[in-house]
Amino acid sequence: MSTFMANKANIERKWYILDAAGKPLGKTAVRAADLLRGKTKPTFTPNADCGDYVIIINAGKAVLTGKKGTQKMYRTHSGWIGGLKETPYRILMEEQPELAMKVAVRGMLPKNTIGKESLKRLHIYADANYEQQAQKPIALDAE
Repeated sequence: MSTFMANKANIERKWYILDAAGKPLGKTAVRAADLLRGKTKPTFTPNADCGDYVIIINAGKAVLTGKKGTQKMYRTHSGWIGGLKETPYRILMEEQPELAMKVAVRGMLPKNTIGKESLKRLHIYADANYEQQAQKPIALDAE
């Protein structure tokens, strides 16, 4: 018996859908990152991109626990002197909930080409409407 090693030829990708309504942002992001990476599969190979497609709906209804809404900041920098912009997560969740979820998931993926390729398979929507009905995604619980 030999050890199974995943590669592009023998990877089967499925579509999963996560509903973030009323659930913490971080718990939904952890579940999505595990699915994107392929950690839930028995054929997981660390050096291969063997993850699945993930759709997150109702990202605008995800909740932040504790004081994260006011204390946690989303920071961007233009590269120029004084170009730092800070936005509290409470405002970011109201204006751009898709970005807040994407930043959370991206932080949980590896910082290499596998992580970049995995992030391309993530689809986030602020409400319950999504475009991938033809793929017949499997509904999962975020917790």
